[in-house]
Amino acid sequence: MRNKVTASMNGAISIVNAVATGNGSALGISLKVIVDLELKSGYGIECNEMKEDILVRNILYNTLPKEIIDNNLISINIKSEIPRGFGLKSSSAVSNAISLACNKLVTDEIDDQIVLNSAINASLDAKITVTGAYDDSAACYFGGFVVTDNYARRLIRREKAPDNLHAIIFIPQNILRGNISKLSVMSEFFTDAFKLAESGEYWKAMKLNGILLSASLSSRYEPILSALEKGALAASISGNGPSIAAVAYEDVIDDIKSAFAEFEGIIIVSKVNNQKACVKRIVG
Repeated sequence: MRNKVTASMNGAISIVNAVATGNGSALGISLKVIVDLELKSGYGIECNEMKEDILVRNILYNTLPKEIIDNNLISINIKSEIPRGFGLKSSSAVSNAISLACNKLVTDEIDDQIVLNSAINASLDAKITVTGAYDDSAACYFGGFVVTDNYARRLIRREKAPDNLHAIIFIPQNILRGNISKLSVMSEFFTDAFKLAESGEYWKAMKLNGILLSASLSSRYEPILSALEKGALAASISGNGPSIAAVAYEDVIDDIKSAFAEFEGIIIVSKVNNQKACVKRIVG
């Protein structure tokens, strides 16, 4: 018997940014993170992604029993399709996947909220999130549309997205994230965007979110507008940027890619994801 588990988690894009109000909304996409966790002879922690060292340790020490930590070499291998640091929920996906793997190692009775809480607490301790990013974590974990109260860690609304939708993601080159402390100035308008999402008006919410973030972060709005002109249902800065995500049906993907290609950057196309995260124990 090998003490090894594999967890699979997807990324997400923003519908409504939660920084200003603590309330947010997001949509799962198919870019994936795979985490392999294995107990080996020895002692300590080894991880192929040293950038995640603090996050990994926080999750392990808050999830695994002390006797497992004290009597094993814990090996973690992280494989990710999600670009880091661009607002595509890579940190939420990684922390969720590690937390899910750790929980599976301990029990086959997975409690979704315990998994998410472990991941969020570790992210807060590592200071890689302001609100706890429950909206991002929930979208990565459950897939589809989610609407959340981040501070209460409450899932207000969750529903499947049409399976034939795609996210066309533009990552601009040589552009840094803006100052997110300025988002609070627009808090009443972010509340309006959140109310739209809460009522299921996701595309209106996302478009308003794009306008507000572009204004607050002094970011160029032209790529967002160009995607909308080419038939996107909605487009916005994702997370705190700098990525821009447009959501569209397949027949206009090439047009939106052509629009984004007018600007300097990288373009990624990913189907939306409605599947819940999965984990399995490897026996052999």
